[in-house]
Amino acid sequence: MITRRQYEEGSAAAARLLAAAGIPFSPEELAGIEVTDFGLGNYPAEGAQIITFLNTRKVGYKVICLLEGQALPEHRHTASLGEEGKEETFRAAFGATRLFVPGDGPAPCPLGKEAVYTCRREVALAPPQQITLPPDTPHWLLGGPGGCVVYSLSSWARCALDPFTDPAVVRETVVTDGEG
Repeated sequence: MITRRQYEEGSAAAARLLAAAGIPFSPEELAGIEVTDFGLGNYPAEGAQIITFLNTRKVGYKVICLLEGQALPEHRHTASLGEEGKEETFRAAFGATRLFVPGDGPAPCPLGKEAVYTCRREVALAPPQQITLPPDTPHWLLGGPGGCVVYSLSSWARCALDPFTDPAVVRETVVTDGEG
């Protein structure tokens, strides 16, 4: 759960990051941005700001904005609804994007969450680098210094159905008017 103030601050931060990346967006797209803490109550350490530009049965096109040190929790894109899992390409647009995939390494997991951030091999992405992950590949992202913007280009995105390693993740964001 995030507060209205956190939502507004996250949306404004995403707008600044998108502008720094030179990615044009409409007021309607910004108004529809997903600012989420994944139900973990640890925003901005665990969360993301996501604009979905396109999501059809054939292709998904999103932009993910992460604040400095903000982790998008570990998950994978499995087969569901009779469809194979999502293949996803991450293309860095601004800042340092830290992608973690299966393997060993010194991953800077959110404090006390080492058990649910199991991917430890880092793939550092700076503009214009990109990487494509096959379906069902566990991964998580971390915003580098000053935050980052990364394109997510994929087959059909059904993210609400994707399993997260942390069983506490709730994919539907709740925004409250309180101080939380």
